[in-house]
This record gives sequence, C-alpha cells and structure tokens, in this order.
Amino acid sequence: MCEAYKPYFGMPVGDQDKPWAPHFTCEHCKKTLEGWYRGEKRAMHFAVPRIWREPTDHSTNCYFCMVDPSKRCTGKNATPVTYPDIPSSIAPVPHCPELLIRDLGLTKSSAELLTSRLKQWNLLDESVQVTGQRKRHQVFSTFFSHQDGLCFCNNVAGLFEAIGITCNPNEWRLFIDSSCKSLKAVLLHNGNKYPSLPVAHSVHLKEEYTSVKMLLGALKYDEYGWEVIGDFKMVSFLMGLQGGFTKYPCFICLWDSRDTKAHYHRRDWPQRTEFTVGKNNVKWEPLVDPRKVLMPPLHIKLGLIKQFVRALDKESRAFNYLQDLFPKLSEAKIKAGVFVGPQIKKIIECSEFPKKLNRKERAAWNSFVAVVRGFLGNHKDENYVQLVQTLIKNYAAMGCRMSLKIHILDAHLDKFKENMGAYSEEQGKRFHQDIMNFECRYQGQYNENMMGDYICGLIRESDLQYSRKSRKTTHF
Repeated sequence: MCEAYKPYFGMPVGDQDKPWAPHFTCEHCKKTLEGWYRGEKRAMHFAVPRIWREPTDHSTNCYFCMVDPSKRCTGKNATPVTYPDIPSSIAPVPHCPELLIRDLGLTKSSAELLTSRLKQWNLLDESVQVTGQRKRHQVFSTFFSHQDGLCFCNNVAGLFEAIGITCNPNEWRLFIDSSCKSLKAVLLHNGNKYPSLPVAHSVHLKEEYTSVKMLLGALKYDEYGWEVIGDFKMVSFLMGLQGGFTKYPCFICLWDSRDTKAHYHRRDWPQRTEFTVGKNNVKWEPLVDPRKVLMPPLHIKLGLIKQFVRALDKESRAFNYLQDLFPKLSEAKIKAGVFVGPQIKKIIECSEFPKKLNRKERAAWNSFVAVVRGFLGNHKDENYVQLVQTLIKNYAAMGCRMSLKIHILDAHLDKFKENMGAYSEEQGKRFHQDIMNFECRYQGQYNENMMGDYICGLIRESDLQYSRKSRKTTHF
C-alpha cells in the first residue's frame, strides 16, 4: 500500500481536494489517481456514496489497479467500464424509496447531521424529500404526565383512540414488572395480536407496595379493571402480602410453606376468604381483586427448572454438562438454577442432556418437558391434568423442594387460562429489551417525550400486526 495514498481512504468522493504527494511506491496507483482527480472528481447523486477502505493487495483488492477511470466510455461503440464492488471500495447505493435514514438506527441529532452533510456535498437529488422527525413525539406525549418520579398515561382511552384501536379493558392485561433500571407497567393484548403498549415508567420508584399503589392510582385502575399479571413478588404487593419467605405466601389459600412433610401429600389447604391486615401474613390492604390476577406461565417454568437443577448432584455428569453448555454463566447461577427462557429452550432441544441423567432425574426431566410443551404454552393437551400430576410425582421422587410456583401448579390448576401462551407475561418481558434503546437515546431524561416517541415508533407502519417470529420490532 502506498503511504502517500493512505490519507485519501475513508473520505467521501469530492473531499480529496488536497494535492497528493508526488512519491508513490506503485506507479499505476499514481497514474490512475491523477486520472480520477481530473475526470471523476464530482458530486455523486447516490443515497450512500462509495466507501473507501485501505486495500490489502494491489491485485484483487485495489480499485485503482483494477480500473482505469481515465478510459471512460465516450463513443457509441466503446466498451463500458465495469466498476468493481470490493472490500476496499464498496459500491455506492442509488436512491430508492426503501432506503431511509431511519433504517440506519441513528439518533435524532445524528440523522439531522447526516442529512445536512449529504445536502452540503450535493449527494441528494433535487427530488429527494427530507422529513424532520425531531418533534414526532409531540403527537402522543400529551397523553403522558410526569409526577413524583413516575411518568404515566393520564388518558388511556384517549391514547387508544389516537392510535386507532378499540379501548376494551377485557381484551388487555396489565403487566407490572421492574428491571435493574426501571419500574414499568405495560398493557399486553390477550392473544398477542398487538405489541406491548407502555402506560407507566419510572427510574426512581422501587418495586414495593407504595410504588405499585401510586402507579395503579395514576392509571385509574379502578375505572378500567384490567386483569393483572406479573411475577409472584409483584402479586404479593398487589395482594398486600408480606414479602420474603413467609409462612403463608399463597394469595389463594393458606398453604404452609414451612410444613415440608405435607407438601407432596396434601392439596386441600384452607382457602383465603379475607385479607385482614396483620393476619396470615397480610401486611397492607389489597390493591386488586384476587380474581383479576393471572397465573404467570413463564415464571412458573423458571421455578420448575430452578428446583430441578438445585436437586441435581453437583458432581454429576448432568450438572457438569450444564456448565459446559453455558460457559458464560457463573457457577453460582447454575447451582441456583437461574435460567432465562431462551436458555431453557436450548436445554430442552439438547438431545445429550437427558443421557447424562439417572433414572429418577430423567423421569422428572421428561415430565417437565411434557408440561412445558403440553400446558404452559399455546398448545394444551387433553391430558394436561395427568401431565401435571406426573410432574409432581417425579419431582417428589427426585427430592425437589416444593416452592410456591410448584404449589400453584399442584393445588390450583383450575385457576389457569385455557391458552397459557395467549395470556403469558413473556411479551412484557420482551418489552424490557425494546425500551432499552429509547432509554439509551434519551440518556437519563425518562419523561413523557420518551414514551410518546416509543408509541410513535409502534404505529409508524399501521398496516403491520404483531408477529413474534418474522420481525424483531412490532407495530400497530
């Protein structure tokens, strides 16, 4: 590579106005560069100009050694010059309706800067229309208010009307959850036809009873009465139950979590008929009707595999295989059985893992897979009751501890919906990843503008419906 030629790489066409150094190690590069400077230095009307990079060799990856721009096609019978598309010189991309700046994933300020530079370099055709999106959030930001560290929707019915969908509370469920950064409330469509619709967001409030009470009051929950779904920690706040490892953690019955001898032998526990503060681990007044609480299939699945892994022998081949299967997970997490949905799916699809288990462990694992595929998803087998009973029996034989999630599955199977996939909280979990890009874009200014910007992105293409497999982002 010619040393004097290197400064010209990485610059767009039209910026090489500096006189080049007269000394080149490659005479052909010098000759062709002179011809390019005389005849090819002009504005190129492309959506993306030719991108220059340093060539690795002069035979197969050097634009000026492969093409002589001075010998251009001037006559009718002249042979046209073929301009290569190689790693050191990526061919320009012409203008087309499908190529938009928004597809580059730039921030608003970066998109405006790119547009101004393209116009300055005469790289945009006169017919190209530039539409500013800097204030697009104003359409929906008026439906949100910011008060006491909580950004919430002040008019849910009006927001639905502005989006163009019917506000029927029976068709939506409210998902409340928190990540390491923020507390969020999202409306999920029953059947997952539409994407997640955020209605509250806060980076200052903690996941506790007072914060959840403030959130529900701001959203006017009593007026809409959505069904609520979340993990069992959130359910405890909604029911006013005391947190932690309590004696009566179940919000449906008085299941004794300390009576381990009766866990796998008794199902008829006394039902909760009232929520009296100071009695049976009730610490506050309940915030929602217990009949409005939905069972979270994803968290139940996580609880099942957690107890299974914790019951494995830590010196067994199966446990060592899990460590090899997830090398990036710490040993403490694997010992605690802390896995997420995609990791569970990977273990289920692995054909080698069951071969590492002994007879009792293999029976418990096969029953777990059967319950996941035949009950906790979109498909519900006719013998789902038998599948769950077999799971409980095999877990007891393996020595798994009965947690609250296993108890819910064992004693309150009638409280589950017919189609668990249509009422799952998994869609709300994916919202954490979707909103993360907006949180980075606004750099700590989490207010009504960010919420309006997110919703505007959802309805950018109104003819699209929710599809979890074919698209990474979903739209109204």
